[in-house]
Amino acid sequence: MAGESSYYVPAQSKWPIIASIGLFLTVVGAGIMMNDMSAGVKDSTGHWVLFAGGLIMAYMLFGWFGNVIQESRSGLYSEQMDRSFRWGMFWFIFSEVMFFAAFFGTLFYVRHFSVPWIGGEGAGEMTHMLLWPEFISHWPLMKNPDNTSFQGASGVIDPFHLPLLNTLLLVASSVTATIAHHALKNNERTKVKLWLVATLILGFAFLFFQAEEYIEAYDNLGLTLASGIYGSTFFILTGFHGAHVTLGAIMLTIMLVRVMKGHFTPEKHFAYEAASWYWHFVDVVWIGLFVFVYLV
Repeated sequence: MAGESSYYVPAQSKWPIIASIGLFLTVVGAGIMMNDMSAGVKDSTGHWVLFAGGLIMAYMLFGWFGNVIQESRSGLYSEQMDRSFRWGMFWFIFSEVMFFAAFFGTLFYVRHFSVPWIGGEGAGEMTHMLLWPEFISHWPLMKNPDNTSFQGASGVIDPFHLPLLNTLLLVASSVTATIAHHALKNNERTKVKLWLVATLILGFAFLFFQAEEYIEAYDNLGLTLASGIYGSTFFILTGFHGAHVTLGAIMLTIMLVRVMKGHFTPEKHFAYEAASWYWHFVDVVWIGLFVFVYLV
């Protein structure tokens, strides 16, 4: 059993090199896809490279985290190691905060600087007169300055329909995840399973309704990635958030499996806490999205 003064040093591992290969293929595949899409290539090989990279990453995560779980349950980790895991998760979430801060910053810059400048406000008066003297800036930008090349959308998503429903679903899922956490601290394992299942149902319902929202945007409103800066910022922000919700749901699903296998104790359950922190993070980000993307 590890003590406070000891720090577990793992044996040599294959997982870092496998992770490097997976990341390399994922990035290369994504780059090939984007280049081929821009060039109008129909038979692109990029998606196969991206898929291969994703499979390798999934294999790496399954194996590496499996090793960590085995080491933890074998009593090899000390309190110092536990603190290292907590700080690691903290910095990971901090990096995700900065990730979304960049996209929110882009939205702010576009809305309050770029579009008004093109419309002739402030420093953009000369550009406005030379390029698009008839353009009037407004947000959401439905009619682009060059509306022949970038056809704008015919409308925006009603915030008080699916977006509001999804907000309620995610807020409720934060509550159920917290109840499950308290049940785990009290060693009420049946309650943990029930509330975790409820959290997952709410999370996957969110993803289902977001897919419905995207279908409505593409089919009925003409709101696509090609519909101008409004469509681009809308899908980048909501799409990346949806990817994070998917990751969080996968993490909580693994926690449910581990609870059913008898893992965790009221004193030691950091893996669940880490997944819960991440889930609360994506919930908070969605509230920001609901306000700044849909409402204002």
